[in-house]
Amino acid sequence: MQNTRVTVATLRERKETKTPITMLTAYDYTMASLLDCAKIDMILVGDSLGNVILGYDSTIPVTVEDMIHHGRAVCRGAQYSMVVIDMPFMSYQISAEDAVSNAGRIMKETQAQAVKLEGGIEILAAVKKILAAGIPVIGHLGLTPQSVNQLGGYKVQGKDQMAAQKLMDDAKALAQAGVSAIVLECVPAKLAGTITAAISVPTIGIGAGNACDGQVLVVNDMIGLSSGFSPKFVHKFTDMNTLVLTAVADYKQHVTSRQFPAEQHTFKISDEIIGKLY
Repeated sequence: MQNTRVTVATLRERKETKTPITMLTAYDYTMASLLDCAKIDMILVGDSLGNVILGYDSTIPVTVEDMIHHGRAVCRGAQYSMVVIDMPFMSYQISAEDAVSNAGRIMKETQAQAVKLEGGIEILAAVKKILAAGIPVIGHLGLTPQSVNQLGGYKVQGKDQMAAQKLMDDAKALAQAGVSAIVLECVPAKLAGTITAAISVPTIGIGAGNACDGQVLVVNDMIGLSSGFSPKFVHKFTDMNTLVLTAVADYKQHVTSRQFPAEQHTFKISDEIIGKLY
């Protein structure tokens, strides 16, 4: 029997019952299927695919077409998990009309369950327009990677009084507008906890402490399948880099020494047929 999919109603229930929400990124069918099998509540097709999959220095070059391409694959692999797709840079900032058009296209062409937008009061018109079209929205506050140039780099947000108050105001505005959840990224734990207690919608933290209603990580970071800088908030639950490198080196050795393919990996034909070839 097919499992009931996680929905926005499930998220509200999780906040009410104080049951933590689990969320991870996925960018393809295989990973989505694994996360779905593990009953991860939400799968985020993040524009972080720009860094993780496409090799960009930031998320800024990612297009709507990129998100749709990867979103389709993820949605095909998810039967239980709620799939959320990031709206990439400049797909919702120009106008509310642009925003709802792009959000509608993403939802229609991928069959996802929600879209995610970065920003607070400044994108409220776009959020409301998308919601009015019947499309669930997830908010994203704190360190918003699409604004990394304006923020001056990947830094903790909300550390002074003015910045902390802005985050609180933005969270309340998004919640009042009707978003289904808000991601809080790189925010001091006490501030994230205070925001979580002040609003009626779930918060999902990434580098925001354990008082949030849920947690999200980039799956490649979490399984150790990434190179270079690792943020402070990442915990590696396994070391896939080492496992993959070891397996690849072993494969290379077996091929060059002609140990692979072995007899059990090959198909047979009778010597009589071979003997009649000319």
